[in-house]
Amino acid sequence: MKIAIIGYSGCGKSTLARYLGKKYKAEVLYLDKVHWLPGWREQERDREKAAVRRFLDTHSSWVIDGNYGDLLYGRRLREADQILFLNFNRVACLCRALKRYLRFRGQSRDSMTPGCPEKLDAEFVRWILWDGRRKKYRDRYRAVMRKYPEKVVVIRGQRELERYKKSLPLSPASFTYAANSRCLH
Repeated sequence: MKIAIIGYSGCGKSTLARYLGKKYKAEVLYLDKVHWLPGWREQERDREKAAVRRFLDTHSSWVIDGNYGDLLYGRRLREADQILFLNFNRVACLCRALKRYLRFRGQSRDSMTPGCPEKLDAEFVRWILWDGRRKKYRDRYRAVMRKYPEKVVVIRGQRELERYKKSLPLSPASFTYAANSRCLH
């Protein structure tokens, strides 16, 4: 069972990845941990790609949280049994990011590199509300839905997320069938 989780910043990708990883005893890769070095410094692109490639090559069951279109995006989506697109509205994403900030202020959450304390600055707020929703990103999500309609599940809010979680099969063995029969878009 392989699940790729994509979507807008603040929508809950990491929380869902953790939940699915525990439920199905699958390895979880948080792409933020691959991308960021301590002190919010960016990792070299070649090292990032090598880390993602190594993860994909060595795990037969996984959950990958994150967009990062230049980190083997095509391979991740192609190999995924299911692609979850968390398409929450911008206000919901901002509220979730604020809640996360208040919970982890001054410390690094488990889905982030140690040494990268949680922050909610003007630049990140702008990313959540506007920059991260530019046409090129919306077009990328639309392209994924067109290319993989049989395995994309679009989740537009908390109620749909709860409904999705309740509908999950108990074991990963029955996951592939369930993934192909369930779409919320």
